[in-house]
Amino acid sequence: MKNTALTDKHIALGAKIVPFAGYNMPVQYEGVTVEHQTVRDGVGVFDVSHMGEFLISGETALDLIQKISSNDASTLTIGRAQYSCMPNGKGGIVDDLIIYKIKEHEYLLVVNASNIEKDWNWISSHNSFGATMRNLSDDYSLLAIQGPKAIEAMQSLTSVDLSSITYYHFEVGDFAGIEHVIISATGYTGSGGFEIYCKNNEVEQVWDKVFEAGSKFGIKPIGLAARDTLRLEMGFCLYGNDIDDTTSPLEAGLGWITKLGKDADFIDKEFLAQQKEAGVSKKLVAFELIDRGIPRHDYPIVDAQGNAIGKVTSGTMAPTVQKAIGLGYVTVEHSALDTEIFIEIRNKGVKAKVVKLPFYKK
Repeated sequence: MKNTALTDKHIALGAKIVPFAGYNMPVQYEGVTVEHQTVRDGVGVFDVSHMGEFLISGETALDLIQKISSNDASTLTIGRAQYSCMPNGKGGIVDDLIIYKIKEHEYLLVVNASNIEKDWNWISSHNSFGATMRNLSDDYSLLAIQGPKAIEAMQSLTSVDLSSITYYHFEVGDFAGIEHVIISATGYTGSGGFEIYCKNNEVEQVWDKVFEAGSKFGIKPIGLAARDTLRLEMGFCLYGNDIDDTTSPLEAGLGWITKLGKDADFIDKEFLAQQKEAGVSKKLVAFELIDRGIPRHDYPIVDAQGNAIGKVTSGTMAPTVQKAIGLGYVTVEHSALDTEIFIEIRNKGVKAKVVKLPFYKK
């Protein structure tokens, strides 16, 4: 297992450390519910340095990105980011990712920790364009400072006006005494805030100053378990749960990042166009339980007669909405809003209904 540059800090803070995506990661400190509400109501900090970062540059960088990604990266301007996915050539998804346009002909791709090697090999195998590729994953750290008090708590650490960085935009500037830090607003929690990308040898200084500046705002370190409950309340997909190599972006409700009309010919473009025309046979839906129980990953979803119609991909007892909620794939016939479905928990069908996302509404 690898450590992040902050692993010793987490241990000293009493974090429960678990293996995750090849790293020793803090899963919780005080407890999931407390940490979850800290982010919803105040400000918390996640160490997500296990994420992967690839720098793609050169005059053909955009050509490569347009080939491997479903969204249209040609619309990006410097200082903007874009959520996208990489189709796998078989109707599934290699990974989902965020693409940042750093400079003209220079892009940063941020990928999931568990897929770093897989994604690097996949993108490399399609680089017939001669774009320059650098894997920065082992050299960079990433902190997510999330919550409604994040801007106020952190403004003293930078000359950049944090309130001016709108959703899916970023700036390169000074932060916590470090120059040339990426400050982005691409949060995964639905409670505002931003992310800080810096080098491994800089992150300890950033971490310390973040907690110093945030102390009067009740800032706390937050583990990956609360990150999961926060993203699930928003209905954000998690790779390996809600999307993977067997799910198409159209089945996953990611048609909005699948730009079939873009000029570039991307992987699976023809397949996805045909799938859109024919219609999908299964859909990722959000549901909440009507009866008591907690849905978990891979629990069967059945109809009123007990026939299998799908399976749960993510589920939890959601701290803010105070309901048992989940995401799962079901047959299209059972995907309409308010449709009654049943989650099989310990061989018993527990009643649920299909609802609209997000679960958490501010």
